[in-house]
Amino acid sequence: DIQKIVAEVAKELEEEKIPYAIPEQGIMIETPAAVMMSEELAEHVDFFSIGTNDLTQYTLAIDRQNNRLDRFYNPHHEAVLRMIQMTVDGAHKHGKWVGICGELGADTTLTTRFVQMGIDELSVAPSMVLNVRSKICEME
Repeated sequence: DIQKIVAEVAKELEEEKIPYAIPEQGIMIETPAAVMMSEELAEHVDFFSIGTNDLTQYTLAIDRQNNRLDRFYNPHHEAVLRMIQMTVDGAHKHGKWVGICGELGADTTLTTRFVQMGIDELSVAPSMVLNVRSKICEME
């Protein structure tokens, strides 16, 4: 359990009089199993980060390393988007925040939908920040 490990390290640091701060503890949501357990998992962490590349691969049962299957790899597939929504709902039910990481976070064709879903954070490459920011500002 991560809280026990954090508590042990904090105790050691206190004993050695080393100043510290405990960062937020989160987990990656990358499989349909993790999505299905998101409500329960939210009770143990501060946040979720959805790994959309892996979640897409595992939801659609597509091997991303197999070029012959590229035409079936579709991160816009409704099943993937519903998995993301289920994760957000499970986290928010327990007051936890959710971020998107992976290529999908920078996909401005989904930015509006992500905001409507309640995604709290989009992790994107620096080169994509202005595009995503512009899309969000257009919504306001």
